[in-house]
Amino acid sequence: MSRTRKAYLVFVFILVLSLRDECTGARDFKKKSLILLSSSDDTASSDGDSKVVDVTTYGAKGDGVTDDTEAFQAAWTSACEQNSSTLLIPADYNFLVGPLTFSGPCNSNVLFKVDGNVIAPVNPRSWTSKPLNWINFSKLNGVTINGNGSFDGQGAAWWKISQLEDTDSSENGSKLPSMRPTALRFYGSFDVSVQGITIQNSPQFHLKFDGCTFVTVVNVTISSPENSPNTDGIHVQNSEEIEIYHSSIACGDDCVSIQTGSSAIRVHDINCGPGHGISIGGLGKGGTKACVSNVSVYDSNIHDTLNGLRIKTWQGGIGQVKSVSFSNIQVSNVRLPIDIDQFYCDKTVCSNQSSGVYISDVTYQKITGTYVKTPVYLACSDDVPCTDLKFQKIELQPVATQEKSPFCWNSYGDQQSDVECLQPGRPPHDPAQTLSPEDRC
Repeated sequence: MSRTRKAYLVFVFILVLSLRDECTGARDFKKKSLILLSSSDDTASSDGDSKVVDVTTYGAKGDGVTDDTEAFQAAWTSACEQNSSTLLIPADYNFLVGPLTFSGPCNSNVLFKVDGNVIAPVNPRSWTSKPLNWINFSKLNGVTINGNGSFDGQGAAWWKISQLEDTDSSENGSKLPSMRPTALRFYGSFDVSVQGITIQNSPQFHLKFDGCTFVTVVNVTISSPENSPNTDGIHVQNSEEIEIYHSSIACGDDCVSIQTGSSAIRVHDINCGPGHGISIGGLGKGGTKACVSNVSVYDSNIHDTLNGLRIKTWQGGIGQVKSVSFSNIQVSNVRLPIDIDQFYCDKTVCSNQSSGVYISDVTYQKITGTYVKTPVYLACSDDVPCTDLKFQKIELQPVATQEKSPFCWNSYGDQQSDVECLQPGRPPHDPAQTLSPEDRC
């Protein structure tokens, strides 16, 4: 046999072995996947894969009437103790769950597979007198929530005026307490992912991140009526490296609210409305220091909202908002598409104060669509003007036939658009030069 033919036979033999190994590996992978998907009991798979912890095996009835809180807590305790686990909330069930906390640290990452519906109670006896949260995720390192299921806060019971008045409500009271809880809150957590789920009708904020790092929110639906009070869609504070995208948010307040201590925030491909738009603030309430930086909002649609792209700060506050970009935003039927308000006040009267949070390096680029009241409203502080603002390709038309003039007060920067109201250059008393070290971030 020739040397060439021998080499060819060796090559064919090696190729056959390789294909056999690949097929075996594919069968093994498929087998592991089937084991994971079909597991509904509290037993680990033989090959050491993720342990599936089904809440129904811990006594959860899922009939929408029985209180399943203890069963959820027991299932969490088991999942948190595993080296790798999936906590399964199965489809075709309605789990009535009272306020609870899923706390860490856990032995490894935990996957919440939410395919069923989780419902908040409206019985006052299920709540403390001042409930902060309905479901709280605390001090976790690596947690993912995904699935086709939903969390329903049943907020309508809380929104009624008669039930929001201060009363003697308590755990044994006859009315829900006046303080309304956030539906889902993540606190002090790292590497968080929320995917695919629906959060609806929260008594207050729908989804909140506080003190978190590396967070992804994708393909999430948030829904509550436009007249539901303070029902922000996604609320971010004291957190960094956050990405929110490919999601739809309809609520009674800000679709996305970015608060103090937040940086490296990316919000894109969002459908927002109804609601109050996408906001930074309010910041600096009560003379406090507020710091927000490196925020990008882009490739999104905002419709039928009170505001579009908003920065709001209280008089008397200190700190900085800097390096903010709003780009490629389509607005439709929005009352105030571009809004900076350093005189923010949620009461009838607020006292005038000289200090303010310094706002600088904010870009508005390719903001197009229709407005109801005013296309641009910039009310910057008398003592701490807004600087380095940039307008590029702002094309906003009134819903009615009469066009309204933009309003810009103490606002400095560069404008390359049809909207012209910025003052060029730097202000006489430039905050960049005069801001004290204590006021800087």
